[in-house]
Amino acid sequence: MKFPLAIPLTVISLWLAGCGSAPERPQVGETSPETRPTQPGTPAKPQAPRKGGGYYKDDGPADDIPANLDSIPDAVPRNEPLHKPALKPYEVFGRQYVPNTRVRPYRASGIASWYGRKFHGQKTSIGEPYDMFAMTAAHPTLALPSYVRVSNPANGKSVIVRVIDRGPFHADRVIDLSYTAAYKLGIVQHGSARVDVEAILPDSTDAIPIQASSRPIPVVPETVTTTLPAGVYLQLGAFSNTDNAGNLKRHLMAELDWLDRPIHLVKADALHRVQLGPFASRSAAEPVAEKIRNALGFKPGLVTR
Repeated sequence: MKFPLAIPLTVISLWLAGCGSAPERPQVGETSPETRPTQPGTPAKPQAPRKGGGYYKDDGPADDIPANLDSIPDAVPRNEPLHKPALKPYEVFGRQYVPNTRVRPYRASGIASWYGRKFHGQKTSIGEPYDMFAMTAAHPTLALPSYVRVSNPANGKSVIVRVIDRGPFHADRVIDLSYTAAYKLGIVQHGSARVDVEAILPDSTDAIPIQASSRPIPVVPETVTTTLPAGVYLQLGAFSNTDNAGNLKRHLMAELDWLDRPIHLVKADALHRVQLGPFASRSAAEPVAEKIRNALGFKPGLVTR
């Protein structure tokens, strides 16, 4: 939402989908994307600048934004089956993430960002399409799906979102919000803001069904290869699940829009690796690895094929 690097099978990599966008998705019990009103109303003019959503430089709101974002309800916490593929350890930029395998208490404070149209309709880590107008979020390690309350201490606003994706992978970010969640928290204009995040543990009797999105969103499949041309590649991540690998690829393509080489999904040794290249030599790949480190805070490894 990776390559011939010897990565231990225990370090099976993500998803996210993350994201986001963004990701393992389908068949999370019988749930569907978090609901928004079935009649979104007449599209209004964008309520935020078209440039910049969260930290994806040229991401942002859709061309037509529903006029009634304020009336979109928060997610309703409920017990639902966890999506097992999204609970496996994974690696992004050499950093290992170990997701929670059950819903448990969690509190954190830090920077929240949001993601929008570039990931709208792409798979999330639980297999559902990302809906930028639903009340959802992405987190690196929380069990998926689960629910959190996100509060903006600067204005006292808070929302409840359903966590369905992996990300963000910036060192200083704690959560990535949907466009609507960020709008309701008052952070869309700024792109990011400091928030408080607290997990919500649903009552076992609270089994309120989640309604489907009001309009179908197509899911774009990723191409996986088993062979690549000889050369040097930058390894960006490694996962046991194809959807998770694809989710990371989509997020990186949006964030690193200056790349002049393709990002590949490579399957080998039961792992799906995300690799960038090829480069003619290590000396040619190193400056790009350093530029990625400056942009995201993590430096990819080099792999020679």
